[in-house]
Amino acid sequence: MKPLKVALLGCGVVGSQVIRLMHEQGDDLAARIGAPLELAGVAVRRMGRKRDVDVAPELLTTDAESLVTRDDVDVVIEVIGGIEPARSLIVSALSGGKSVVTANKALLAEDGATLHEAARVGGADLYFEASVAGAIPLLRPLRESLAGDHVKQVLGIVNGTTNYILDKMDSTGASFTDALEEAQTLGYAEADPTADIEGFDAAAKAAILAGLAFHSRVTAAEVHREGITEITATDVASAKAMGYVIKLLAICARSDDGRSIGVRVYPAMIPRTHPLAGVREAYNAVFVEAASAGQLMFYGKGAGGAPTASAVLGDLVAVARNRLAGTRAPAESTYADLPVHPMGETVTRCHVALDVADKPGVLARVADLFAKHDVSIQTVRQEGHGDDAQLVIVTHRATDAALSATMEELRDLDIVRAVASVMRVEGDL
Repeated sequence: MKPLKVALLGCGVVGSQVIRLMHEQGDDLAARIGAPLELAGVAVRRMGRKRDVDVAPELLTTDAESLVTRDDVDVVIEVIGGIEPARSLIVSALSGGKSVVTANKALLAEDGATLHEAARVGGADLYFEASVAGAIPLLRPLRESLAGDHVKQVLGIVNGTTNYILDKMDSTGASFTDALEEAQTLGYAEADPTADIEGFDAAAKAAILAGLAFHSRVTAAEVHREGITEITATDVASAKAMGYVIKLLAICARSDDGRSIGVRVYPAMIPRTHPLAGVREAYNAVFVEAASAGQLMFYGKGAGGAPTASAVLGDLVAVARNRLAGTRAPAESTYADLPVHPMGETVTRCHVALDVADKPGVLARVADLFAKHDVSIQTVRQEGHGDDAQLVIVTHRATDAALSATMEELRDLDIVRAVASVMRVEGDL
């Protein structure tokens, strides 16, 4: 059979592993596809850089545009990341009828519509399993296996860096700063960890998950985002005392009336009995709830060169098979066109720690303020006495707007010295 020619954009951590797997598994891949794969070229930024894999010098080029528009190229793999030039290169490839496999979560979350439209016009496939949760087979089950079901909620840990940090804080009592430094030493966190610890990475992934789960277009800009930089060792210890653990969660859920969706990323307490509570270190896991399938959980390595390359190769096999058969994968499904509702309309629960004056009537005044905003209290306990008194309150479900308004007024009460901690509670089964 005539080989299918593959152009690779990027030869970093993921790209080098893609080349390694194509070499080591070439015979098996050819058998699974029905034709051999041949690397047509590798676009890099700098020619002389030392690489983690051997690449024939004649395959390397700094002219990515010429590579993706070559007539003999069948499939383009993009693993350079970022918005530009990745977007222009992918659009050029798709417009020219070349199928594209990408791991670019940021681009898909910011401007996926442009890429899907280019794929439609060019009659080509766009696959992106590696953009969320690394090696974990997640997007294809949402897009295909659950296509006949009604997804209610997607709740997941989709950033390994933050999960490692929070896990270390929980298991060792470490501060946020110490846990972050350890993550950087071990290579789990970048020198500039902002994208991870401030929730940008997870927000992009949440947008992609919500779009697939609810057949609607969602961008990263529509995702409510909070990071973990304000989480303290005291917060973690308080959660542990109540039988909870703190995780940075990506949550995509239909509203109760089904007319809109909420998409958000923030740290939250979940019960230690929840399947996500046991996800340790830098692993990822996503919990999906569907009307007929019930509760499903996907777990595994969410990042790293080899795991991500595994997902890329899976997509490569799929698009190559389609190309040989003269078929295409299902196009983007956005028929539902559900709007993303404001964070204030999201219904959730809250854990609040208040530093208060230890005297009669304090609890009654605090309870009256919660009632004023229609926020029902589930549990309340007092810790300490005198100047060290603290009220710890867990609410029933209420809108985020009502919870926020309650917190604002609590800060103005003369009996409240400080609102020491406010954290949402999620994941009750």
